[in-house]
Amino acid sequence: MEPIREGAVGAAVEDIQERLASLGYKIDAGELGEKSFGPSTATAVGRFRIDQDIPLGSEVDGATWSALVDACYKMGDRTLYLRLPNLHGNDVLELQKCLNILGFSCGKPDGCYGVYTEAAVKQFQESQGMLADGMAFPDTFDAIERLHHVWAGKPAAGPHPMGGMGFARAAGVLESVQISLTAEDPISRNVAGRIWNLASATSEKSGLDIVESVASARPDDDVVIVLGTTDLPEGSKLANLATDDVETLPQRLRTTVESARASGVRPVVRLELPHGLSYDGTFTVSDAQTFAVMLLDAICSAFNL
Repeated sequence: MEPIREGAVGAAVEDIQERLASLGYKIDAGELGEKSFGPSTATAVGRFRIDQDIPLGSEVDGATWSALVDACYKMGDRTLYLRLPNLHGNDVLELQKCLNILGFSCGKPDGCYGVYTEAAVKQFQESQGMLADGMAFPDTFDAIERLHHVWAGKPAAGPHPMGGMGFARAAGVLESVQISLTAEDPISRNVAGRIWNLASATSEKSGLDIVESVASARPDDDVVIVLGTTDLPEGSKLANLATDDVETLPQRLRTTVESARASGVRPVVRLELPHGLSYDGTFTVSDAQTFAVMLLDAICSAFNL
């Protein structure tokens, strides 16, 4: 594009001024009224270029215009998905920051919708019982907005793991939260039984109980947790969380529970154990106990509010 500089007037200048003003840069009212690229507009452009690490100058060239358009996108303005070249802009950056805080790591937020961001979106969508296609549509943004109280005002370098629990703190959580635990198959039932044993040993007043199915859970449970060792059945809208990333599991579980509460429904969350577990010699008593300790610790950390 031909650079737009001081002295220019018209619709293109008006567009530049409106974008700069929306970003908080001050422009003289007279210049705004006349749609003229005057001294205050030039100053605003110069400051914007500095803020965006663009070489010093006061004209709007191709690089400056592209950066200005990117900076004006707000999360939810457009559908975001993986493509080449990658979609980029402030809306992508905002999405990445939110997902990192919520425990679905995109890596370092860079404003580019790449493969790590797509993977994080898929994981978040699956945690909400949505179609996990990695495309951020309005329903994805709505789900994130419902969690505004969780991510607002927090640093987003991410991911944000929650540390392990001490014995006393875990006991306090188990005594204050009512949890029903069920399982889909022999392996996960083994792990569920061990979780119950650990919870009972941690506190005689533990609110964690084993139930036959989601339907038989207590109506006043804070959360119902389902353990499984297979892919989520096609068409299921059950909130599903992979357990492979132990560090972020507590935060992802908390995010999923908070989202359900914000929607006014009782949280039911499926925790998916690593695939391929079976009683063929590859799954041992030690493995079952390790999973049980890990999952109980994650559950207690998630509810340590």
